[in-house]
Amino acid sequence: MNVFEVAMKMEDDGKAYYQKLAAQTAHEGLHKIFLQLAEDEQKHHDIFKRLKEKTPTSMQKSTALEQAKNVFETLIASRTNLTIAGDLDGYRHAMKLEANSFRFYEEAAAKEQDAKVKELLLQIAGEEQKHFNILQNVYDFVNAPNQFLAWAEFSNLGEFRNFGRDSTI
Repeated sequence: MNVFEVAMKMEDDGKAYYQKLAAQTAHEGLHKIFLQLAEDEQKHHDIFKRLKEKTPTSMQKSTALEQAKNVFETLIASRTNLTIAGDLDGYRHAMKLEANSFRFYEEAAAKEQDAKVKELLLQIAGEEQKHFNILQNVYDFVNAPNQFLAWAEFSNLGEFRNFGRDSTI
């Protein structure tokens, strides 16, 4: 398999994974984010297909980051608490896939002789980095309730306030 065939397979796998995540989430905003990421992966697949066929191609800038920003602004404004703990492993897996894609495309670009193909590989690597950032934000937002201790856990600290102040000593 050549680099374009490997890339098309990676993009197909990414698309299928994002569609799976979209189907698993009940939250409309996250559903949209995952579908946008799946759409981006399809666009990347199509670019690699045209490159393999030696058909001139270019790439449109993704709007996934802007759309994700809007979703997060809405979530924060509404103080929505997402309890999707079961999906955390899925989000971590998706982040790993994006990181691997980013590295793969950067390495392929470093080896590429054709300047136009090299530029496209670097653009796609940049989009994969943006996808990783979106997923990191989703993960952080969904996992936020697990990242702090409840004040009730410190309810026994009152016993230590007077430590050393005992008047009988």
